[in-house]
Formats: sequence, C-alpha cells, structure tokens
Amino acid sequence: MKHWTGWLPGLTTLRRYQAAWLPHDIVAGLVLATMLVPVGIAYAEASGLPGIYGLYATIIPLLVYALFGPSRILVLGPDSALAAIILGVVVPLSGGDPMRAATLAAMMAVVSGTICIVAGIARLGFLTELLSKPIRYGYMNGIALTVLISQLPKLFGFSIEGDGPLRSLWAVVGAIVDGKTNWPTLGIGLATLAVILLLARNKRLPGILIAVVAATVVTGVLDLGARFGVTVLGSLPQGLPGFAIPRIGYGDIVQVLIGGCAVALVSFADTSVLSRAYAGRLGDRVDPNQEMVGLGAANLAAGFFQGFPISSSGSRTPVAEAAGARTQLTSVIGALAIAFLLLIAPNLLQHLPNAALAAVVIAAALGLFEIGDLRRIYRIQQWEFWLSMVCFVGVAVLGVIPGIGLAIVLAIVEFLWDGWRPHSAVLGRASGVKGYHDITRYPDARQIPGLVLFRWDAPLFFANAEFFKERALDAVAKSPTAVRWLVVTAEPVTSVDVTAGDILAELDEALHAQKIELCFAELKDPVKDKLKKFGLLAQLGENNFFPTIGVAVARYLEINTDVTWEDWEDRAEA
Repeated sequence: MKHWTGWLPGLTTLRRYQAAWLPHDIVAGLVLATMLVPVGIAYAEASGLPGIYGLYATIIPLLVYALFGPSRILVLGPDSALAAIILGVVVPLSGGDPMRAATLAAMMAVVSGTICIVAGIARLGFLTELLSKPIRYGYMNGIALTVLISQLPKLFGFSIEGDGPLRSLWAVVGAIVDGKTNWPTLGIGLATLAVILLLARNKRLPGILIAVVAATVVTGVLDLGARFGVTVLGSLPQGLPGFAIPRIGYGDIVQVLIGGCAVALVSFADTSVLSRAYAGRLGDRVDPNQEMVGLGAANLAAGFFQGFPISSSGSRTPVAEAAGARTQLTSVIGALAIAFLLLIAPNLLQHLPNAALAAVVIAAALGLFEIGDLRRIYRIQQWEFWLSMVCFVGVAVLGVIPGIGLAIVLAIVEFLWDGWRPHSAVLGRASGVKGYHDITRYPDARQIPGLVLFRWDAPLFFANAEFFKERALDAVAKSPTAVRWLVVTAEPVTSVDVTAGDILAELDEALHAQKIELCFAELKDPVKDKLKKFGLLAQLGENNFFPTIGVAVARYLEINTDVTWEDWEDRAEA
C-alpha cells in the first residue's frame, strides 16, 4: 500500500530542495507569468467564458499541482485542446449568461478532476494508451479545426450564430461576404498572429507576450476601441478567486458529465505524453497514476475556485524550461505573480483587443494540427489513415463531444477487430530454416504426416473463439494426410476466457468424433492454470500439453511408429 506521503510528491521535492535552485525558479516563474496571463485569458474567451476565469483557472491549480504532481517542471493551465470541448457544453446550456457558463465550466472541472483522481488511485493510468495514434490525431485535428473556426468572428470583428463547426464556418463566410468585417480589428488580429508565428521558433523571445503587449499598446494609444469599434478586454475584477461550489440544474447534468469525461480523457492523454517526454529529458521517472491524481487534484481546485477544466501545456512548459526552471516552485512563483496582478493592477490589460486574444488561440490551434505523421501513416498503412480521417470528420461535422465519443467507439472497434480476426497459420519444416514456419510463407515447407501444427496469434476470448474453432477445423480439413493430432502452438495465446474455454471443449469433442487428439505446445503457465480451472486439463489430459513444439513432435512420432519422418532438428529439440 502506498504511504500517504507518496501521493504528495511536492513534499519530497521540498525536502530535497537545494538553495542553488531558488534564483532559477524565481526568474523562470516571473517569465512564465508573462505568458500565463494572456494565454489564460485567451483560452477562457475561446471556451465561451469571460477572460478573468482563465486567470482563476491558473492560480490555485498551479499551487495544487505543485503539491500533487509528479513532474518537476510540467506547467498546467487552460488549454486550447480543451477549449472546444468546454465551448460545446457551456454555450448551448448557458443561454448567453456568463455566470451560468462559468458555473457549468467549473462543474466540468469537478467532474474531470474526480474521474482523474479515482482512475489514478485505481491505477488506471494505462487507459489513455488504448487510443491509437491515428485516432488521437483524428480527434485532435478535429478539435484544432473547431477551435480555429470559433475564433474567426473575433478576428474579423463581428459576431455570428452557428451551431457546430461547419455551420459556424458558413456563417463566417456569409458575414464576410455581407461586408461585416471590422478592418482595424482584422488588422490588429492578423498582425498579432504574424508576430506570434514568426517568433514561435525562437525560444529566447516570448513571442506571445511581445505580440499581445504590442497590440495592447497600439490599441490604447490610438484609442481604436472608441474610434473604430475594436472590442477590448476591459478592466479585470480586482481580487482573488474565492471558494465556491458550482451548482447546476438537473437538466444540465448529462451534458456536463459527458463533457467532463471527454475533458478527462483528452487532458490526461496529453498530460501523460508531455510528462513522460520531459521526465525522459530530465532523467526522471513519472508514475502515470500519480500524474492522473495530480491532474485531477488541479482540476478539482479549478472547479472549486471559479476556474474551468485545465490540462498540461505544450507551449508554456518549454517556456519554463528555457527560463531555467528546476522545480514546481516555478509554477508557484507564476501563480503568485498573477495573484499580485489581480490585487494591484487589474486595469493593466484593459486595452487588450479581443482580436489579439483570438490570434493567440488560433496560433495554438495551428500547433495542434498533425499532418506530417499522418502522411507517414498513409504510406505504411492506409486503413489507419482513413480511420483517422473518419474521426476528424466526426469531430468537425458532429461537434467535439459526439466526435470524441466516436473516437472512443472507433478505438474499441479497432481493438476488437485486431483480436476478432487475428492471424493464424499451419506450420511446417522449411528447408534450411530452423524451427517450424507458416506454410503459406514457405511453400516448400514439409508437414509431418497425420500431424497439424496450428498457430493462433492472439489471446483467445469471446469475440474470436468461434473463429478459432473454424480455422482449426479448416486446417484439419485441408491437411494433405489423414490427421491424428492437432497441436495448437500456443505461445502467442496470452489469455483465455470462459467463452473460449467452452469453445475449446467443443473443439475437442468435434475432433474426438474424428479420432483426432487435441494437444497444446508452448502454452504459458498462467493460461494453463485457467484451463485447469475450466476443467479442460482433466478433459484433454495432462499428457496433451507440451513445453515446446519439438517435444510435441517427438512424442507424436514416438507413439505413431508407422509415420515416416526423419529430421535431426526434431530430435535435438526433444
């Protein structure tokens, strides 16, 4: 049982903290704060919430993750990948009420945090690995497109009404054609986006900060808000977020639960990948279950302190690393700096144009697209590429929440398909090649008269058991000689369930009716133990299980003395 201090990695780091790290963590924390503020506000706006909630979702969660999180420098906060999910839930349910939207988003964070903590304690950190890379690419590309489309109205300076990414895009095109574009707004937005993209590869220059500060100064000095209708952020509420339990109506529960589950899936999938990557670079080892607990605790804190769902950041973590971060104290300093801003200078960003915030989100969305690796997947296995495309179109057409549901269904179908119709082979002895091999790959391979060596390349379970029986009987039927033994070369069989056990019993009875013995070679001991529980060892007989194929062949030849077969390798293996 894990000691309670094991759930608080931050305490271990604090005990081992070195004084030489402090200056690095302080500087990195202040640098990080300059990025956390505009990005947090931008992602809040992208999620359909007032900008202040992006800062609320940053302060307390950073402090909590510093205590519960296993990664030394991972930075958590509002994330572009989650914005579309949150937006898809809060906008239809809130009816345009920003306070209601904030409450719904906070409850999504509570749901997501609870799921992550429970899953982490139950050691279910492996679950996110069940989504294959093409499926992850598909839904992330779909989310990226959704986020990008959602920011176009702010970039062009108008508002639209659209339900779903494609309808929204059509509404944007219609508004542009109708001449609703606010050109100064578009100019500010495009200039901000250009600066961010141009400076993106330079880790030493805070591109987002430079672009946002420049846009804010230009807008304020030229008074673009009053003169040309450029919408700006305005003054932020002064003070820190307080503890509040989000309360939602019964009619909202289902959508919030679905959204919270989707957030938990996406956020932990991204966090686990990023956490492992930085752990490898720092020579650390990160427990995925503890990472899930840390992420869950941070989301719970966000939900109970007026925030919304958060995840790890692939853009802010490198900033912390480049600035010299040594420990999670960097995030603590960053959180305290934001708190200081809200207490002392809430009007500092009042001229920040919404178009600049849209540019920040669009730049992040562009970074979410995965194209290069999909090209590689298309070259090597086209069906997985098209699986990714189906997932992408599902998110783009159906919306983020149904699209992620489709991704999960596709992942389950993909997993079951691989096990449902696995590869199987009849083995023979090929000239000049040691061992027994697939006779379809080695057409000159010789089969021992009366003996069928049948290999099954998958676990045996309910979805493929009947297919296993069909393939085994088909191998017997196609044997060039009358069959006496069917030996299942079972090294690839890692598990057997009750349904498969019953099918094996039926196969044995069908073979016995033909006076054929069913035997197993190379069966793993845990699987053999299961067959014993199912009563199959008693039915088949202990003598019908062999440690190697060679031993099985030698035993067959020993019993069936009339079979003519001479092969020195059989005798050597026996």
